[in-house]
Amino acid sequence: MQEIPYNRNAAVAYARKWALRRNSAYYNFENIGGDCTNFTSQCIYAGAQTMNFTPIYGWYYRSSYDRTASWTAVEFLYKFLINNSGIGPYARVGSKWEAKPGDIVQLGTQSVGFYHSAVITAVTPTITVAAHTDDALDRPLYSYAYEIARFLHIEGVRI
Repeated sequence: MQEIPYNRNAAVAYARKWALRRNSAYYNFENIGGDCTNFTSQCIYAGAQTMNFTPIYGWYYRSSYDRTASWTAVEFLYKFLINNSGIGPYARVGSKWEAKPGDIVQLGTQSVGFYHSAVITAVTPTITVAAHTDDALDRPLYSYAYEIARFLHIEGVRI
């Protein structure tokens, strides 16, 4: 297995292009639970160019019915990125002070847990994000209503 850098510029460029519309290559999950993590995965894929086709525990999308839960569900994406020791992108939990464009932020409440994924588009020092479901492009993170946030710093990609 070889390691390559995560292309943050490509992830952010994809986020900027598709934040306010939909790429027809991917199903829109907005009306069946939300599209935020699907969109986030698309952005990560733009920066990683590698999926992990391990059944159940990998991270891939072939179609709306041939994909892993980690592609479309907040907690499953988190678990994949943090625990991935195989092919594909991997991450660690960092602080907001370590956030970089192309990283992921997940928002939640104490009572519900984490429910929303977004892609960081800029840190200037205000953190701005792109997201689906409540479509957003360069929305300031502080404008969201949330109690807890976790920042997933993508460290690299294994191929």
